[in-house]
Amino acid sequence: MVKICCIGAGYVGGPTMAVIALKCPSIEVVVVDISVPRITAWNSDHLPIYEPGLDEVVKECRGKNLFFSTEVEKHVSEADIVFVSVNTPTKTQGLGAGKAADLTYWESAARMIADVSKSDKIVVEKSTVPVKTAEAIEKILTHNSKGINFQILSNPEFLAEGTAIVDLFNPDRVLIGGRENPGGEKAVKALKDVYANWVPEERIICTNLWSAELSKLAANAFLAQRISSVNAMSALCEATGADVSEVAHAVGKDTRIGPKFLNASVGFGGSCFQKDILNLVYICECNGLPEVANYWKQVIKVNDYQKTRFVNRVVASMFNTVSGKKVAILGFAFKKDTGDTRETPAIDVCKGLLGDKAMLSIYDPQVTEDQIQRDLAMNKFDWDHPSHLQPVSPTAIKSLSVVWDAYDATKDAHAVCILTEWDEFRSLDYQRIYDNMQKPAFLFDGRNVVDAKKLREIGFIVYSIGKPLDQWLKDMPAIA
Repeated sequence: MVKICCIGAGYVGGPTMAVIALKCPSIEVVVVDISVPRITAWNSDHLPIYEPGLDEVVKECRGKNLFFSTEVEKHVSEADIVFVSVNTPTKTQGLGAGKAADLTYWESAARMIADVSKSDKIVVEKSTVPVKTAEAIEKILTHNSKGINFQILSNPEFLAEGTAIVDLFNPDRVLIGGRENPGGEKAVKALKDVYANWVPEERIICTNLWSAELSKLAANAFLAQRISSVNAMSALCEATGADVSEVAHAVGKDTRIGPKFLNASVGFGGSCFQKDILNLVYICECNGLPEVANYWKQVIKVNDYQKTRFVNRVVASMFNTVSGKKVAILGFAFKKDTGDTRETPAIDVCKGLLGDKAMLSIYDPQVTEDQIQRDLAMNKFDWDHPSHLQPVSPTAIKSLSVVWDAYDATKDAHAVCILTEWDEFRSLDYQRIYDNMQKPAFLFDGRNVVDAKKLREIGFIVYSIGKPLDQWLKDMPAIA
């Protein structure tokens, strides 16, 4: 019986291992983590992450061939294949600060594996790591190997939050990178055999180590670039009276471009896009490629510009001040169907409005008040460190309340900002919301989810990203 151990019980490790256990009943899968609260949650009825379909998969396998444990060293030493999906945050100080990945957690995992191993192992990189990490990990393992043979593989994840389980059941591709020698090829085959239990062979791509590592960064950079491209167009659409949805639809009809990832919004978020592009930028700079680095930097610059532009539009429209005014924030997660707030554009928008002394009332169906307060008090990149190393619960921001209902959030508000495209925001009773708001009532739609024409008929002054502007907004230009 093959034994798999995964170090790191987060967004990647948990769902991936649960699906492997479900699809490979003959393999014993153990997910280990040093965080006791996190493992306790995985063993309870309230899993630590929200992902449609995850509950069912975990409940089906837990206790049979899927286990969650804090006994890290015991399970690592017993495993044949060890997946490593630990945090790889962006460095905040020292060499490469603000761009390079911090491999502290990765290195300590590798040293621990070398320390406790008594038999040959395949070590699989699952977290997003910079190119050539495998080489560094390989050196640590071989210098500490005590005669044990380690093979390193790169097996990047391509999960999209909100659809992770569907993505795992039916992936576009599974990528496995290994050394091009007999030992490496044997290791690649062993991992390929695991996935072959449910993934068609033609979708399992085998490459060299570096190609696999770089493919992950490249895929995220290309996706983020599409969002920044359409967001850049949205600014031009507002200036000229074009409609970004019509432009995106026309462009997306070209089969070479395709329709996906062309929705203009307040900006992209999530744990990977910005981090991976910064990483790519740093690798380019280290390899003497400043032009390539600058090209990718622009993708993040446009994303930051879009968030700033949104805040400026809100403030400018409301007589150039939001001081002391209640502003309702609908949605805080970085996209719908997830409770994840990492790098969500809502953080920068809320900070911008709080900086102008607004009183915020926030509602998100999946995000807790504690999480929102922490996100707004944290420094950039802090979120990517394990929770016990994050700043202690911050002093609560006084001018902010978190409520559990959209009507509560919008009562007596001067403005509503929609920052996440939750389906429920499409079907709210906007007449009721309008009646309970201060007038003039503003609605700033950062995700283009509402029917602006209907809302204008109710009486709202509406701003939708990349859509022709209300006369009111034209009279109050926002200079970003």
